[in-house]
Amino acid sequence: MRLFLSIPLCLLLSCNLLFATDYHVGPGQPLASIAAVPWDALQAGDKIYIHWKSTPYYEKWVVNAQGTAQNRIEIIGVSGPSGQKPIIDGDGAVTPTYLNYWNEVRGLIKIGGSSVPADGLPSYITIENLELRSARPAYNFTTDNGQTDTYSNNAAAVYIEKGEHIIIRDCIIHDAGNGIFIGANGGQTKDILIANNYIYDNGIVGRIFEHNTYTEALGITYEYNRFGPLRSGALGNNLKDRSAGLVVRYNWIESGNRQLDLVESGASALYNAPSYATTYVYGNILIEPDGAGNSQVLHYGGDNGTTSQYRKGNLYFYNNTVISTRNSNTTLARLSTVDETMNAFNNVVYTSSSGSSMAMINGDGTLNLQYNWIKSNWVDSHGASGTVNDQGNNLNGSDPLFVNFANQDFTLTDTSPLIDEGSAIPAIHLPDNDVLNEYVMHTNGSVKQIVNTLDIGAFEYQSALSTDDFSEENIVLYPNPSTSLVFLKNIEPNTVKSVSFYAVTGQLVLTSTDAAIDVTGMGSGIYYVKIKTLNAQAVIKFVKQ
Repeated sequence: MRLFLSIPLCLLLSCNLLFATDYHVGPGQPLASIAAVPWDALQAGDKIYIHWKSTPYYEKWVVNAQGTAQNRIEIIGVSGPSGQKPIIDGDGAVTPTYLNYWNEVRGLIKIGGSSVPADGLPSYITIENLELRSARPAYNFTTDNGQTDTYSNNAAAVYIEKGEHIIIRDCIIHDAGNGIFIGANGGQTKDILIANNYIYDNGIVGRIFEHNTYTEALGITYEYNRFGPLRSGALGNNLKDRSAGLVVRYNWIESGNRQLDLVESGASALYNAPSYATTYVYGNILIEPDGAGNSQVLHYGGDNGTTSQYRKGNLYFYNNTVISTRNSNTTLARLSTVDETMNAFNNVVYTSSSGSSMAMINGDGTLNLQYNWIKSNWVDSHGASGTVNDQGNNLNGSDPLFVNFANQDFTLTDTSPLIDEGSAIPAIHLPDNDVLNEYVMHTNGSVKQIVNTLDIGAFEYQSALSTDDFSEENIVLYPNPSTSLVFLKNIEPNTVKSVSFYAVTGQLVLTSTDAAIDVTGMGSGIYYVKIKTLNAQAVIKFVKQ
């Protein structure tokens, strides 16, 4: 129920405040269906909790409302007794009849673009902890006017037509044309965070136009996601992007036509933006398996032939772990024109095939190499143009000595040649794009613990001495870093005994017995979090932003 201030008091305070509402959907909850949520009347601070049930929710809808930085509109899945995420399934999904929006064939959950709710610019929206699936041909759904329709090839599990300050976090997204599709809408779409998701099994068989994600926005960050593979027979890429201000960090990206396809925007608001010419890719694990489509790990520049709109500028590519298990040739990067430059440092580039099967460049751009470890006998190119500049301190060898290559454990043994061989991150990239964290299998992250100097690759070696205080239990605190809520993962339900946050000085700052903890009131900085459950314990380093 919404409570309004009395009119005299409201006038006295010059405001029009109302209390946010929590909506609970599911078995035994006040609302039996997602359609019972008033999607046409959401207000800042509203939270929609979709509780797990043993069968999927066959429902689809649009979000077109405005939250605020302090009071986001949040759509949150409540996990089942064994950690199961609530499932939203597009195959046979029904749209609420009180909604009226266009492009229904394009998405399972749509953000922006509707008559009911009244059209506006959706803002400060969060979608979290849901499994979203089955939005592609030949799946059918019921429209908002009660008719049966079929999803288009480029339908998405999450389709953002327009919106700003949007978060898609901790979801499983699969079996769609595009897992996530985001349109620039003339530059209106901005400030997007895609974090901690498992995105796989998307794309259309035999087509190159649909991808695990396909995004275009003014300011977008991908972090702690697990990508791939695409749907069997689909020819799209893992992460295709046309944004300005793109940051791809701390992700696991495996088995697409290309792992990264970073090409031009068609929106003048983006290609004229100052951030368009600077792209960051760091701290990722990029895996090119045998037979996975195009042999290029990444493409930077453009693909529509209008070279004036290509990204140009600089791709900063550092502290990544690049793995190829191809039995044939692999190329690290294709740079579209002479105006594209890739600055690669602190990366490990390893192929299980011969070193000469690994080329650095294809295309016409410039690749600058410094402080990388690359398998011996690598080549500049497999017969294509482009310029490779060896700027010094690059290492060659036969084996980077990962802990367990066969099991994809690319952390470092104590004799790895990557230890302490990296370069400090140049000041031009600080503080926003420092390498502060690492990917944790899977869809999690942790603070990078640098002992001496940066190691090469996505993982920092941790000696027994530096990890003595840390339990081997696989408890995870995420997101890390965070500004507000943090959550415990990989614990049994209702087993938390205590969660204690300590400053580096040893002062106890915050205690809790919940698996979801609000750290908003803590000051920015580094903390040690002692976690005790009925079955395990751990100490985790946490960064409050």
